[in-house]
Amino acid sequence: MTDLLRVEDLHVGFATDAGPAPAVRGVSLSVAPGEVLALVGESGSGKTVTARSVLGLLPATASARGRVLLGDGTAEPGEDVLTASAARLRALRGTHAAMVFQEPSTALNPVFTIGWQLAEGLRAHGRGGGRAERRALAVEWLDKVGIPDPELRVGHYPHQLSGGQKQRAVIAMALALGTRLLVADEPTTALDVTVQAEILELLHRCRTDFGTAVLLITHNMGVVADLADRVAVMRAGRVVEQAPVRELFAAPGHPYTRELLAAVPDFGSGREPERPVAADDGPPVVQASDLVVDYPGRLGRKGFRAVDGVSFTIRPGEVLGLVGESGSGKTTIGRAVAGLTTVTGGRLEVFGAPSARGRRTARQATAGQSTAGRIGYVFQDPATSFNPLLTVAESVAEPLVVHRRELDAEEIRARVESLLEAVRLPRGHADRYPHELSGGERQRASLARALALRPQLLVADEPTSALDVSVQAKVLDLFTGLQRELGFAALFVSHDLAVVEQVADRVLVLHRGRIVEEGATGRVLGDPQDDYTRRLVAALPVPDPVRQARRGRRPLEKGRTSA
Repeated sequence: MTDLLRVEDLHVGFATDAGPAPAVRGVSLSVAPGEVLALVGESGSGKTVTARSVLGLLPATASARGRVLLGDGTAEPGEDVLTASAARLRALRGTHAAMVFQEPSTALNPVFTIGWQLAEGLRAHGRGGGRAERRALAVEWLDKVGIPDPELRVGHYPHQLSGGQKQRAVIAMALALGTRLLVADEPTTALDVTVQAEILELLHRCRTDFGTAVLLITHNMGVVADLADRVAVMRAGRVVEQAPVRELFAAPGHPYTRELLAAVPDFGSGREPERPVAADDGPPVVQASDLVVDYPGRLGRKGFRAVDGVSFTIRPGEVLGLVGESGSGKTTIGRAVAGLTTVTGGRLEVFGAPSARGRRTARQATAGQSTAGRIGYVFQDPATSFNPLLTVAESVAEPLVVHRRELDAEEIRARVESLLEAVRLPRGHADRYPHELSGGERQRASLARALALRPQLLVADEPTSALDVSVQAKVLDLFTGLQRELGFAALFVSHDLAVVEQVADRVLVLHRGRIVEEGATGRVLGDPQDDYTRRLVAALPVPDPVRQARRGRRPLEKGRTSA
């Protein structure tokens, strides 16, 4: 039996206005039947370009050389994807290899039902018989991948499914065609930790139940530890190390691999993270009592209660972590604290001033003005929070200009340069535009802008969720260092328990708009008392294949609706 995939000396470059830009430089790797090979590395390392080469999905601006041999696991040699005709590529896609994308919404047609799209794949490859038989197969495969009520869901459109259900549907489309190799490009990055665990369990079943091999592209080393047999580490377009998963984690051979593993937050390792000591003196920075936030319905639909009777306190100098799945109310609470969302019930005081409820009164407007400049906000995606027409320096200076601080142009420029230096951005980046920065650099600039007015409270909404592990580590070190130096309080919103364990003094666990558990971070995450918190902790893969194996696998539960 031969390998399902063999990549030999693959080179890929892209044509740009400035000339050819190499993306992959001499990559060689293989995937055997039933094997899971993880391809890891930072953004720009060439992981996704390598993965897309397997199915001939490179854009017209790309040029490739080398060999990408895609086989069926028999003694026959595989076919070279790089030289295959368009017709042959269509035949190979789906039957020999199929792609599972990071965001399944982009892989599904919004105007056709899930069942139609699954059946259309069968029809295009001459499988499944007539229309009724293909629909029956669609229902069968939706059931096999754990989608609840498959007879009902087969008639649903993509927007009617959750993110995890859409990912399951995409996997079902591949498995229904009998694909031998799944190329999974960051298949869990956009998912909550519990949904991620269920998709990982499904990928594991793809191998054990259906004999499907997986080429897994990810920057999450916990996912690698949970699922992979072997690991290939990429940097700057090259594979710098390949090894069995346990060997690589236990004794990484390349300096970059050691750097990558050292940057991973190791949840539950028993190591007590170093955090600044919160101050208990002085009045609370934030005081919420039975806080309620409702969103009105539209087009005749019922309204939605996002936050339901939540009470908490943030003291001066304290970092409060807010965790939970998507839809739990985390971001809504952060926006309410920052005055970006209207409170509809209960009481919320920020620096002693009540937050507006419904239409602002004159007193509430005055109170809101009194907190202006005392709150900084770091958004999840800095790319969409910066004005693309302003330079980094102009964006960081904007709060100083808007709030009319008594500074002249020269003093503002000096303050901006000082802020950029504090967040470890080179002086030359000040005159760049947001699109000229990397994701980590934009997030650092976002942090500098949030700190421009020296706020007493920082609201950080998923500030590291879109970052590679090494960049995430640098941003977290920067956050804790600045918090220790400047002493601001913080509301840190995240679904990543390992990150919260590293930065927070206390943690609140939210579920469907309510607090289910709260307390010191070490106690809540180390010894959770609520069943929901225990599920969150159990679902997070640890970046150690030995420890992860000891935790065992949870059986896939039929009828789950979260994914």
